[in-house]
Amino acid sequence: MKLRIALVSAQEALPLDEDMPLLVPALAAEGAAVSTPSWDDPGVDWSTYDAAVLRSTWDYVERIDEFLDWSERCATATLLLNPPAVIRWNTDKHYLAQLARAGVPVVPTRFVEPGTFAEREFDEFLQGGASACTVGEAGEITQFVVKPAIGAGSRDAARYRREDVEPALDHLRRLLAAGRSVLLQPYLERVDEHGETAALYLGGEFSHSIRKGPLLRHGSGLVEGLFAPEDIRPRAADSAELAVAAAAYAAIPFDPPAYARIDMIRGDRGAPLVLELELTEPSLFLACAAGSAERFARHLVERVRATRRAR
Repeated sequence: MKLRIALVSAQEALPLDEDMPLLVPALAAEGAAVSTPSWDDPGVDWSTYDAAVLRSTWDYVERIDEFLDWSERCATATLLLNPPAVIRWNTDKHYLAQLARAGVPVVPTRFVEPGTFAEREFDEFLQGGASACTVGEAGEITQFVVKPAIGAGSRDAARYRREDVEPALDHLRRLLAAGRSVLLQPYLERVDEHGETAALYLGGEFSHSIRKGPLLRHGSGLVEGLFAPEDIRPRAADSAELAVAAAAYAAIPFDPPAYARIDMIRGDRGAPLVLELELTEPSLFLACAAGSAERFARHLVERVRATRRAR
């Protein structure tokens, strides 16, 4: 009997998912019957699938509680990859503090929580004041980023200059008033020239890496739609980037996930720093690495079959 595998998306996101046209036939070639349902479709019976693999569920941010509840229900009906505990941990960027405690170099970050005094937090951030809610060491801050702790696709994130006090404070206040935790981070200007490097792990092993162009432009306003347009190109990660990615992957406090993407940028001194760890619904940029879709499909089919044998 064929394995039934759901590659889980969202109605608006499915036409934008550039991995899906490669992964669907790769899974079919491995003998799987593949569907691409939306996570919030009430008509889907998840128990009819041998596995549900999160792919482009990019509309979850504004419905995070609903999405997390769904993930728990789905996981009781079938094998969910990645599993709910991973999703719950990874959808909130407070995990950066845990990575930092494990010795992983991360982008300097100050966490600002609802109920705190926004002006004081903002001023201490610009002055470089240390606190229990700050990870990493920042140099002089001339530009910075305001973004929510739970967010995706650069939505609700913006880049400011040091003199942009009022618009930046207004952005911070609006997020806090909505009950959202906020990250304040220095804008590391090497990204304008070097871009980001993303390291992709599939099936517990490093697969490939890509370059993403800089996303946040000063004065460009907040992202509309599901994500900011991206300039994606193949890139061979260097030894320093591979070492940081490996350290971040080893610090994940769960069994090796089915997939992971580790986004890095260069710090002021040129060393790579982890910007984000993507374990929920990352684009995997399979088109940038020949054979990656087929390798991932084989891993998924093997993992699902192993799970079935263990039951």
